[in-house]
Amino acid sequence: MKKVISLLLSAFIGISTLSFGQAALVASDIKTMLFELPDVIFEEVEQKDKSLRFFNIQIKQPIDHKNPSKGHFYQHLFLKHRGFDRPVLMNTNGYSLGSGPTELEDLTRSNYISIEHRFFGSSKPDSLQWEYLNLEQATADLHKINMLFKTIYKKNKWISSGISKGGQTTIYYKYFYPNDVDICIPYVAPLNNAYEDTRIYDFLDNVGDSACRQKILAYQKKMLKDKKELLPLLYWFAKGNGFTFNYLGGIEAAYEYAILEYPFSFWQWGGKCSDIPKASDDSETHINHFIKIIGLSFYSDKSMDTYAAHYYQATTQMGYYAYETEDFKGLLTALPMQPHPHASFVPKGIKASYNPEFNKKVHKWLETNGNNFLYIYGELDTWTATGVEPSKKTNAKRYVLLGKHHGNARIVEMNNAMKKDFINTLSLLLGEQLLNSKE
Repeated sequence: MKKVISLLLSAFIGISTLSFGQAALVASDIKTMLFELPDVIFEEVEQKDKSLRFFNIQIKQPIDHKNPSKGHFYQHLFLKHRGFDRPVLMNTNGYSLGSGPTELEDLTRSNYISIEHRFFGSSKPDSLQWEYLNLEQATADLHKINMLFKTIYKKNKWISSGISKGGQTTIYYKYFYPNDVDICIPYVAPLNNAYEDTRIYDFLDNVGDSACRQKILAYQKKMLKDKKELLPLLYWFAKGNGFTFNYLGGIEAAYEYAILEYPFSFWQWGGKCSDIPKASDDSETHINHFIKIIGLSFYSDKSMDTYAAHYYQATTQMGYYAYETEDFKGLLTALPMQPHPHASFVPKGIKASYNPEFNKKVHKWLETNGNNFLYIYGELDTWTATGVEPSKKTNAKRYVLLGKHHGNARIVEMNNAMKKDFINTLSLLLGEQLLNSKE
């Protein structure tokens, strides 16, 4: 009898050991781990690249992190899982979510979490309550995501990064939650210090060479002087594309805004001075160049709706820029000379005012606490005018790529010496040697 019991006990132990082993094997599967996360809905998307697994994810977020009873929305993100032993890269988008590859995830061979910003894209509550679109709430979203995924990636190094407004979000995230990530890499990220940051004006007065700046000004003046001839042509262009301009009060105001915006966009996106039309060129040449550099779509009602949340944030906390008008006396008829026409268009009917103290606090914090930041900027990018200058009290580094702009100030475009320094610095912070993409 004792022998039978002993055999049964041995068999039970064997079965139990096998079950626990199988359970451990299953528990190490990323899909199983995602199932165990609270407030998470996901689906796996099959990939050609079998070295990673891709998941579309929705995370339930409170509209107000301080008072969850006020409702919730689902925030969209995606995860590329490469391995439990790899770093984790959080991409802090400033707008809607994109799914393309990034050079940082390839360089670090990291698990990649790309997160849509609250109140953009599909990450919206049923009713937009603008008072909850602030950086305290937006970074609390990121913190919740970070805490959830740290139950999966427990001992990994964490990096946060973003481009432009996404890079700003990276900076603010570190400010509010300094212990969430180990390394921050903001690309082309401004940190404005006013609602109308006049450093933009200083930049535009000095960027490039004098001859190019004079060509830009001459082009702006000609486009305003010839407005009566050019606007009818642009009217049919706008009509054919379905553009309306009710928010700004008509196509003429949109046109004048676009002409004032021209130098900002020209340098931001790497315009070529040789492409600026001469005064003797025909109207079609002038209009085609205008459409290429800035155009009217950015000032259409559809664009106002698309970027409404962005403008609200710029107006309340992030700061922005306006347009100098002194060179255009007698040429502006739809817009005022003073105060300077502003580039931020707050949704109509929404009360919003700028808090000048917020970014001052962030700047001050960065002076002594902004460690492990690697800032990347383009020499010609207008937004570099309000970029972060790292304090000598920190180990932060700033990489300014000569001749590059908002769209191509990237690691892959660094010269060999700069790229080597960047990769070695990042390797040191990560605790593993990364390889140059050309090696």
